Amino acid sequence: MDRSLLERLFRQAVAQAQPALAVEQHLPAPPKGRTVVVGAGKASAQMAKAFESAWSGDISGLVVTRYGYAEACERIEIVEAAHPVPDHAGQMAARRLLELVSGLTANDLVVALISGGGSSLLPAPAPGLDLEDEQAINRALLASGAPIGVMNLIRNQFSLIKGGRLAAAAAPARVATLVVSDVPGDDPALVASGPTLPLSGGRAEARRLAALYRLDLPEAARRLLESEDNLPPEPSDPGFSGNSVATIASAALSLEAAADMARQAGIQAAILSDSIEGEARDVAQVHAALGREIAARDRPFTKPVLLLSGGETTVTLRGKGRGGRNGEFMLSLAIALDGVDGISALAGDTDGIDGSQDNAGAFVDGTTARRMREAGIDPQAALANNDAYTAFEAIGDLFVTGPTGTNVNDFRAILIR
Repeated sequence: MDRSLLERLFRQAVAQAQPALAVEQHLPAPPKGRTVVVGAGKASAQMAKAFESAWSGDISGLVVTRYGYAEACERIEIVEAAHPVPDHAGQMAARRLLELVSGLTANDLVVALISGGGSSLLPAPAPGLDLEDEQAINRALLASGAPIGVMNLIRNQFSLIKGGRLAAAAAPARVATLVVSDVPGDDPALVASGPTLPLSGGRAEARRLAALYRLDLPEAARRLLESEDNLPPEPSDPGFSGNSVATIASAALSLEAAADMARQAGIQAAILSDSIEGEARDVAQVHAALGREIAARDRPFTKPVLLLSGGETTVTLRGKGRGGRNGEFMLSLAIALDGVDGISALAGDTDGIDGSQDNAGAFVDGTTARRMREAGIDPQAALANNDAYTAFEAIGDLFVTGPTGTNVNDFRAILIR
């Protein structure tokens, strides 16, 4: 297995998405008044540190990140909260952020540092809901298999801070949002449920999608969804007209960096897409079919070739096992490539954490499924139980990086020789 090369490609992709490289290139114009920094997400603390180093004027602010992801800053306070299920620390942080931006003037500037994971890190239940309701909503969404756009449209209905509400609270101050994108297509309003960026789609659409995905919502959430209370602001709201947004890191840029590294090593590279969505196990079947076609017939690419893809797959929970979407993708890939020679692969979450486990993802080759069986693991039974972590742990093929300091979502690399 080409583990060393695959791991170097992953780390090159992650390096390309480091906030320290990107923040300085996207600094907003200084204001006449105060500069207040707010933020949320798995990369927000690193973004805050980079912004603090690059900004010449006075600043103050507050940023919330996942437990274990903090960076030491001098002028911006960093707090930690839970992900993927929100907790009280996140609720307190959301309340403080809303207070921090209140009472500003048109001469002031709010800099919002937003990255993936912010949806869970900023629980702010709407009137009539509490933290337990928001936790239940989050669990229902995570188990639904819904794509990120659907999840965030629904989340926005139940929040006091998401869907542009943080920016609305800052008016008339100018809001400049810097985004490290972890969503397919890089729509900045979808990252962290867009606390400073309103999302298109109304209450009726949210009701339709909640029914379509059969969400098991708490009673208070169902009542709110059936009402017209707590409606999120519309993108056409004139209060947003003077604001700005810049996507400073994304899967597209990271995949290009990995592709360039492969080409320098003498291997042609093909980026299939930076915005693949769908059930992880099904997306793996398509990738496996393409890999087998190349291995057997040299089409549509000739060997050796590296296939790269990104985006955010989903997992509809059917069992009670452990693992995230990248592990599920790789377990399905291992089954589909069982006994196939000349193919090796790595998939991992660029933030270093696949779901709620301690691994970023896993390695696979044509021997993976056989080695699992020899270790007493039935790969197909493990997949049915959403238990990829246990299966890869049994054979030592988990890919563990620890927190990376950024988050541009899934990285998948399949090498066919």
